[in-house]
Amino acid sequence: MRMDEITGEYRKYIDQILEKWLSNFENEPQKILYDAMQYSLLAGGKRLRPILTLEFCRLCGGEWKKAAHFGAAVEMIHTYSLIHDDLPAMDNDDYRRGRLTNHKVYGEALAILAGDALQTDAFSCVTSADLPGEAICRAVSVLAEQAGSRGMVGGQVLDILSEERELTEQEVLDIQSRKTGGLIRAACALGVIAGGGSPEQLDAADRFASCLGLAFQIRDDMLDVIGTQQEMGKGVGTDDGKNTFVRLYGLERCEELVQEYTQKAVEALQVFDDTEYIVAISNTLTQRKV
Repeated sequence: MRMDEITGEYRKYIDQILEKWLSNFENEPQKILYDAMQYSLLAGGKRLRPILTLEFCRLCGGEWKKAAHFGAAVEMIHTYSLIHDDLPAMDNDDYRRGRLTNHKVYGEALAILAGDALQTDAFSCVTSADLPGEAICRAVSVLAEQAGSRGMVGGQVLDILSEERELTEQEVLDIQSRKTGGLIRAACALGVIAGGGSPEQLDAADRFASCLGLAFQIRDDMLDVIGTQQEMGKGVGTDDGKNTFVRLYGLERCEELVQEYTQKAVEALQVFDDTEYIVAISNTLTQRKV
């Protein structure tokens, strides 16, 4: 199959899992909460993280559909983080994926609660996977660590604290390895766990995720400068004055770093067979225009 066909199949299956998950609550009296959750969760997006989960499961010899609830859970965590990032107290954005942000449609209170619900429901989704109990326990632990105070949320805190001063290279890396890198590391690790992978494969997946996460974030910082709102589906230039990789290195050096980190990510995959797809998707993500 071609890369776009595999990606399409993965995305379609993840969307089915997410839609089915939300459909379980149609008759609940707090239905407006699920409407707000659905508004952001099913708004499209690359589905990068669940795709990585499904693919690493396959690379480890597992049946990739078995990892779908793990991948869906990571996407729920990611979506909650976007809802909260867009709030006035955080980035104060009006648009996300070409549509009004959640709080612009449902109000701040419900947007906060929709994010809260997606975060906690994600762990319920993990436990719904058709996998051994040991794998589910490991997945819960990994997702909690990478999404919580030591991972994504910790990175967000460091980002907020950095707004009043210019950071060193290491400080920028500390932020982005957690804020963006945490969920990418979780996604890859959950795929290995679902596929019954070895410690060697888990280590390789983590090295891949760390490098891909940095390449992805550097490219994202570049697009905030060179992209347009129409292309991006959200505001651009919003990182002006922030401690981004572009501010640290400049556009030319950032382009070089994207290529270097992508290459390092690909090199980490040597312990796996049949890596043509994941190499192709990695290159596509780090060369993207949106």
